[in-house]
Amino acid sequence: MQYFLGVDGGGTGCRLRLSDASGRVLAEVSEGPANISTDLEGTLRNIIAGSQAALKAAGLPPSALERVSAGLGLAGVNISDSALWAGRLPFERARVVTDAWTSTRGALGESDGIVAAIGTGSVFASLRGGHYSQIGGWGFHLGDEGSGAVLGRMRLAATLRGVDGIAPLTPLGRATLADLGGAAALPGFAKDARPADYARLAPALFEDPDDPMAAAVLNTAAEDIAALIERLQEGSPLPVTWTGGLGLLWATRIGQRWPERAACGTALDGAMALAFSLREA
Repeated sequence: MQYFLGVDGGGTGCRLRLSDASGRVLAEVSEGPANISTDLEGTLRNIIAGSQAALKAAGLPPSALERVSAGLGLAGVNISDSALWAGRLPFERARVVTDAWTSTRGALGESDGIVAAIGTGSVFASLRGGHYSQIGGWGFHLGDEGSGAVLGRMRLAATLRGVDGIAPLTPLGRATLADLGGAAALPGFAKDARPADYARLAPALFEDPDDPMAAAVLNTAAEDIAALIERLQEGSPLPVTWTGGLGLLWATRIGQRWPERAACGTALDGAMALAFSLREA
């Protein structure tokens, strides 16, 4: 029997769904991060461990992986060479795309629209007359506007500006210093921190948006997001669908600028659609 596996992989974790050929869901599990650009080996380990966990949950032997067609939407694919590592995946057939593709396919189905996918990282995509376009998503160091990782980094930088006296040291800034062990500890944190570590600092900005430091960070990030959405709006206007762990928070803050549409599915649904597209391959 043939099986189909969808993998939705991001910087904080990945979700996997296993179905039979009829589309009946056999198992759904979660695993650790799956960002190819920041941790290739860890991503492969987590995908394989999650796949094995899904088989076990479905009551299938490990050897069933040889009969799995997998669709994988992974963070960092757009800035890595999948030809160098895709052959290490243990599936009979697999197709790897950026997580933006699966987020867009899941959220919009086959309808025209824009998807703002904002979680640990971020990426922005549109479907217009069947044509897929993607911008942003260049990774934590160079892009990922409005993402949890970038917001967390901005929070630390703003705190240190307060310590230096070139901006107010607000209550949130003082809380940041207390939580992380003082100003001298912040460079050490930054030296070893991964995007998911920074992303854990982001929710506090939304929880206290009237704090002057939080407001400044959020306002700057909001304009970065708006510029990306406006770029995709060129031509006839399209509704925006907000996805990802921070998507709804951003929709509440700035979503009124554009028509909105609720997602018709998830990134994992998009990954499953990709997996089933391999049936005729």
